[in-house]
Amino acid sequence: MNLHSLLQKRTAEAGPIRVGVIGAGKFSSMFLTQAVNSPGFHVVGVADINVPKAKGALERTGWAAERYAAASFDEALRTGATFVTESADALLERPEIEVVLEITGNPIIGTYHALKAIDNGKHVIMVNVEADCMVGPILQRRAQAAGVVYSMAYGDQPALICEMVDWCRTVGFDVVAAGKGTKYLPEYNYSTPDTVWNYYGFTDEQLASGDYNPKMFNSFLDGTKSAIEMAAVANGTGLIPQDEGLNFTPAGVDELSTLIIPKVNGGTLSRSGTVEIVSSLNRDGSDVYRDLRWGVYVTFEARTDYAVQCFAEYGVQTDPSGRFGELYRPYHMIGLELGVSIAAAVLRNEATGAPTGFRGDVVTTAKKDLRAGETLDGEGGYTVFGKLAPAAVSLEHNALPLGLAHGAKLIRDVPKDRMVSWDDIDVDETLQAVQVRKELEAEFRSEHLAAV
Repeated sequence: MNLHSLLQKRTAEAGPIRVGVIGAGKFSSMFLTQAVNSPGFHVVGVADINVPKAKGALERTGWAAERYAAASFDEALRTGATFVTESADALLERPEIEVVLEITGNPIIGTYHALKAIDNGKHVIMVNVEADCMVGPILQRRAQAAGVVYSMAYGDQPALICEMVDWCRTVGFDVVAAGKGTKYLPEYNYSTPDTVWNYYGFTDEQLASGDYNPKMFNSFLDGTKSAIEMAAVANGTGLIPQDEGLNFTPAGVDELSTLIIPKVNGGTLSRSGTVEIVSSLNRDGSDVYRDLRWGVYVTFEARTDYAVQCFAEYGVQTDPSGRFGELYRPYHMIGLELGVSIAAAVLRNEATGAPTGFRGDVVTTAKKDLRAGETLDGEGGYTVFGKLAPAAVSLEHNALPLGLAHGAKLIRDVPKDRMVSWDDIDVDETLQAVQVRKELEAEFRSEHLAAV
């Protein structure tokens, strides 16, 4: 609760925190529009393979041209300006940069960037949840060994959910479920980049702004992004996904404590201590009353009858029994809030959420009947979507993680709705991300077998 004063003290004594940004999309733009007026942060460099796009993001988010006109990192450091480059490696190799924001959304290149940042002694704020849910436990361990912080991004839903779970446990409640809201119907699982804008209803003017990537937004719609984020939450909190994955139960904010509790208590969950997504649409397509589409929540259970009494006395929203309560935040502000993670990492040596184990995974699932010889197009594409599964189930089925599905070539047919396995594809064992993932699977397969 004193991050701002710590940031002021740091700035007065040693100058602003020196930040490097990799990736210049929507999330980055939201951070940059805050950083332009934040004296505690110096964005030393922005790296993106499309330099004009990166400069356009800076211009669009309120930066004067002279603020990002530095001709080199040395000039940026000397003048307090920002250097825009196509080379993430050049940024990662600068010893003056203290913290790196990995915002590419590409799990393969994101793994590389995170490892290189760690090897160069930099804190990593892993906005790239795609990489985090695929190999995050290994990245976190390597960061810890190197004496740097590996962290989820505050403002993105996984970190906010982890914060709620931490609150719940710290004050002494049992966590029943934690998660977020989204717009979902079962048919969305099969959406493609060709159909996504019809489902969202975005205008041509909105799409012309340049912030809207059809594959990324299709990932939000087809359930993949929800699976990715809930896997990250499970790995960061110890909550275990349900065997069926996610139900996307339609529920408004006044119904969480009634519906998002175990079936044996009148709710919809097959287990307690889990993650779940709530839909803002009823299954007939109508809007849920007081939906949580943009927000996050936790449901919890009182441990004593006196706590139940207190729930009633202080107006806590509960189920009919009075034992199950809820807390929710109606929205998240994504990159606008990212400064919390940066300050926490540098000033407190603390992550705003990080993997502590391998408990949830995102398994590649066929959107249609797939044939040998086809090439998968990964997250948000035409061929596959991601489903949440307990890590033990993923390992048992030798499932291909969704983060490695882009560009993978099938060597045998996979029917619609079936999980794609490592055995179904031609694996490129030279990829660093594949090697790190195999390391994770080998270690945790032994761990899960020992637990059986």
